[in-house]
Amino acid sequence: MKRLLTNLTFQVILAIILGVIVGLYFKPFAPTAQMISKVFISLITMLIAPIIFFTIVLGIAGMSDMKKVGRVGGKALLYFEIVTTFALIIGVTVANLVKPGEGFVSTVKADTSKLEVYQKAASEMHWGDFLAHIVPSNAFAAFAAGDILQILFFAILFGFGLSKMGDSGKVVIDLFEKLSKVFFNMMHIVMKVAPIGAFGGMAYTISTYGIKTLQPLALLMASVYITMFLFIFVILNIICRIYKFSLWQYLKHVKEEILIVLGTSSSESALPGMMEKLEKFGCSKSVVGLVIPAGYSFNLDGTTIYLSMSVIFLAQVFHIPLTLAQQLGIIGILMITSKGAAGVTGSGFIVLTSTLAAIKVIPVEGVAILLGVDRFMSEARAITNVIGNGVATIVIAKSEGEFKPPAP
Repeated sequence: MKRLLTNLTFQVILAIILGVIVGLYFKPFAPTAQMISKVFISLITMLIAPIIFFTIVLGIAGMSDMKKVGRVGGKALLYFEIVTTFALIIGVTVANLVKPGEGFVSTVKADTSKLEVYQKAASEMHWGDFLAHIVPSNAFAAFAAGDILQILFFAILFGFGLSKMGDSGKVVIDLFEKLSKVFFNMMHIVMKVAPIGAFGGMAYTISTYGIKTLQPLALLMASVYITMFLFIFVILNIICRIYKFSLWQYLKHVKEEILIVLGTSSSESALPGMMEKLEKFGCSKSVVGLVIPAGYSFNLDGTTIYLSMSVIFLAQVFHIPLTLAQQLGIIGILMITSKGAAGVTGSGFIVLTSTLAAIKVIPVEGVAILLGVDRFMSEARAITNVIGNGVATIVIAKSEGEFKPPAP
């Protein structure tokens, strides 16, 4: 019994259940619950930048062949594009078959003030700006802002520079290895309060949005959850079988990170833990350091499924018949806009709004219908994103001969 009570997985599950109960029956607790959740996510995000930086630098500096770094990055981007395209096609197909938007009558009061914020953010979102933004004008500012892509870019350059120093750079590598261990030790300390963070996130979600909010959009939510379930246990499972590793063993290995994402509704809360767990699972430090951070912007499988299904859902709500050519066009646009979504709660709305603005077929104001239930669907998005990025890392590691399964 004592071992069960001290098990992190059990603690997080218990915390999520308590969060649901508190959210249902103690609604005034919502502001405090939100504060608890925000503090926990801040504790995690505080460690993300240095952990990513040291992991990537040490991984690249440890590679004798610098061409391998480019090859790993190229393979990762190709894999991301292929798998997220599958995710988009599956989302569009299921939405067309289930038709969750037909006969829909909205009983949810739209929050137009939030809608204006998303519309403004979407209007400022451009693909060219996104690419230019990858290069930081100030490396320290990138760390201060916690911008994953900018930190990734700077760390790759730093790693290349360090690798060219040869033996004289060993002092720096030894120092970085020690500093990396310090930050991972800090993460282990922070993870001890993960149940509290999961409790706060779930209590805030339930008390703020309520179970009744789900009723008008129950079919869409069910469709999204089922589609993501099928994507994980069919598409990703096939990929796992092709590369000869067990999806179940992998999921069991990262179960604590999945539960933390469920409680906090943020895939970033699992990023440091995922990097460490994937190294323990058998992936090399260099592959983990390159693939996981890049995946948080380029391999958001859950987000792409949600976006594709939401667009078709809104077309059905507004009785706008979309031809096959239009749907293929939407998939093409989403292949680009979905890459700009960050792995945090709310970013899906910005991308969805920008996509509707780009296709000019479905009223942009329609996203207001989804505002009430977005928080409930963000858990599924974030979990699918995290699982998909882990599978991508193992696949790339195996294809590069950089995977050594742990001893039984």
